[in-house]
Amino acid sequence: MAVKRFEEVMCRYFRKAGKSNTRDVLEMVARRAGELGIRTVLVPSVSGKTALATAETLGRGVRIIAVTHVTGFDGPNVQELSPAMRKRLESAGVSVFTGQHAFGGVGRAVRNKLGTYQVDEIMAWTLRTFGQGTKVAVEIALMAADAGLVRTDEDVISMGGTGQGVDTALVIRPANSYHFFDLKVREVICKTREF
Repeated sequence: MAVKRFEEVMCRYFRKAGKSNTRDVLEMVARRAGELGIRTVLVPSVSGKTALATAETLGRGVRIIAVTHVTGFDGPNVQELSPAMRKRLESAGVSVFTGQHAFGGVGRAVRNKLGTYQVDEIMAWTLRTFGQGTKVAVEIALMAADAGLVRTDEDVISMGGTGQGVDTALVIRPANSYHFFDLKVREVICKTREF
């Protein structure tokens, strides 16, 4: 008997980017995580609302890691995730990680000061050719691996968004940022078609 060379898997393409897709993304993530036995889901969350919605949709059977903006992103010494929301997320079983953006650290400082792009931001712009959500999903997988929150030999589902909410979900085999090219986007669960 011949081994099937492919697997047919549903992938949803949203007509427009943005938070209006969040509920659909979360439902698809819950379904695909169950089908693949994936136990870790990464979600970008600035205010905490998307991470809370993820916890409500996925329940406690999946490890959820919320990745916030770095402190100072919105202004000096400003952390956009309030202490009250951080506590609420942690009470719901969500781990919260705040750390250096993989594609926007020292390279962004060079651009801001000297007006020239560095490799990390060029990589970010290249990933944006697939949509902002794809860039975010890849970036937070790198950040979580660098923090030791996910393994580099196990698949995760990583979400991303455009502005608020999420509109993209990928099955990713993470890598540490210094081994970026070992990261593998193994499946596209959903993404935006127009962005």
